[in-house]
Amino acid sequence: MGVDPLPSSNQRMRSLMKPKVMTLATVACLALFTVACVPPDDNVEDPAADGSIIADDGCTALVVATSSEKVNLMDEIGAAFKASPEAGALDGCVSIYPINVSSGKAAEILSERPSEWPEGDESSWPSIWSPASTVWTDRVASLAGAGFVDGAESFTHTPIVFGMPESMARAMGWPGAEIGLKDFEALIAGDGWSSLGKPLWGAFKISKTNPNTSTTGLSTILMQSYAAAGKTTDLTVDDVSAAEEFSRTFESAAIHYGDTTGKVLMNLAESMTGSGSSYVSAIALEETSLFNYNIGNPDSHTVQPGEQLVPPAEKLVAVYPSEGSLWSDNPAVLLGAKWVTADQKKAGEAFLEFLHSDTVQRILPKYGFRPLSETVDVTAELNASVGIDPAKPAVTLDKPDPQVVTAALDQWTLIRKPSAVLELIDISGSMDEDAGNGQTRLELAVDAARSTIDNFRPTDEIGAWAFTTGLSASIDGQPVEYLAPVRDFGPLGSDKETLRSSISDLLYSSRKGTPLYDAIGFAYDYLKQRAESGRINAIVVLSDGEDTDSTTSIEALIQKINADTDEGGNDQPVRIFAIAYGGAADLGALEQLARASGGQVFDATDATKVGDVLRSVMNNF
Repeated sequence: MGVDPLPSSNQRMRSLMKPKVMTLATVACLALFTVACVPPDDNVEDPAADGSIIADDGCTALVVATSSEKVNLMDEIGAAFKASPEAGALDGCVSIYPINVSSGKAAEILSERPSEWPEGDESSWPSIWSPASTVWTDRVASLAGAGFVDGAESFTHTPIVFGMPESMARAMGWPGAEIGLKDFEALIAGDGWSSLGKPLWGAFKISKTNPNTSTTGLSTILMQSYAAAGKTTDLTVDDVSAAEEFSRTFESAAIHYGDTTGKVLMNLAESMTGSGSSYVSAIALEETSLFNYNIGNPDSHTVQPGEQLVPPAEKLVAVYPSEGSLWSDNPAVLLGAKWVTADQKKAGEAFLEFLHSDTVQRILPKYGFRPLSETVDVTAELNASVGIDPAKPAVTLDKPDPQVVTAALDQWTLIRKPSAVLELIDISGSMDEDAGNGQTRLELAVDAARSTIDNFRPTDEIGAWAFTTGLSASIDGQPVEYLAPVRDFGPLGSDKETLRSSISDLLYSSRKGTPLYDAIGFAYDYLKQRAESGRINAIVVLSDGEDTDSTTSIEALIQKINADTDEGGNDQPVRIFAIAYGGAADLGALEQLARASGGQVFDATDATKVGDVLRSVMNNF
């Protein structure tokens, strides 16, 4: 099954768009749905960096900045709008131009620079904004004033579910049995899949996104507290406190805290060879993300005309927790910005009215979204073939008060799964090159590494090593000629400022060749010997070039990692999170290594974005 986008003038617009890495919000979520909170979208691209996106068709242009999974949806809605009564009542024609902008990025721009949009010329600046959730519009209202996003109103919604490989869900009694978070908790606290007669599947593993940067992640920890309390409404701070041990059990099953659901689903799609149990048992996600995964679009990217989507070998099925689900809404709002003209304002008001029309509500299910109208039959698109039960969730949880959400976030900071992270920083000669902003690549990397130290708790185990040729070091009594410890691996304790200072010392280091594979191989063996099942064990490697000086081949390194996976090493896996830094970085090799380990690769080919990218990486721990 696939989505066939309508050909339109927007094809020209999308050809101008350049995918970029996710930018993180600079503030923590303080509440869900009702207060300032800026988690990034699960799939992110920035708008076009140059040139107008507007066709010279004589019509009023309405640019709609929207989250990635809604670009194709908005394309079809825009085409339908031209023939609508709402458009017909206007003095002239209107053309809709959806652009893919992360909700977090848009919220940051609109909050901090409400008088201008940083991309393109003014004719291509958005008149309408449709983020993934009203948390984004609340954020902008709190910083730029309510008038800037006045009237933000949802036109569709999607529930938070747990996606499970179908074979695993069936082992738990799906689809007939009611499955809840308490059932998951019992498997995690007990013998895992062995208790259901599936010992080869090992431990019960959950993928969750970081609640400080993800609406889905935040919804999940609140659903945990609701389940433990046995409530569906009026969750209190005391309820959250009483749920601590229940939630702690959930956190112990996290494979890592994904920065985005899309990347987790891409990993699952690439690793799926059978039941998928070697990677994850259940993924907390929005139902629309599960829909996209099952039609062959795991990262919910913008589907291009002619693109063929290939469904996965085994679909995910939605488990709607018997205790209840929270929902994500999707608002649209006419921006109260000075660049929105009078004609665009009139056209925008008509378009927002059209979003609630029966025509649009019937389009939504084609893209995995639930209509607000209960009269729309969604069963042709949202059904068992894509793992969805349109009759569920049977129970909807009420949105908690802001102070309750704050309590849940504070609790998560204390009980989240601890980390064991070994950072590998490339200090080869190419790191002296100008990054394009007057700083060298190494200077930017050092600044980025220093800025992320506060992500870690004193109980997290942290090590930092630099690599290049011509070094001489002894690590645990083993002589190494291409590594230099910046910080010996061990509990961070009170060493944050010492670590910052040590990282700064890299600016004065000797810089030569790039023994990338040797460095990763040594770090992998080192951390594997110290890996614990109760921690997220990870290597974070930042490199700006291809391997030039290793005796280890990439094939040998991948075979080693795959052999560990085959031999049941998944109770304490060592995952590689690789940052391809600068235009000469070997993105392909880093991607292979990350995929083999169940980690992720991050694209920082624009070296000036390395701070944002490294913060994105650290959201996994």
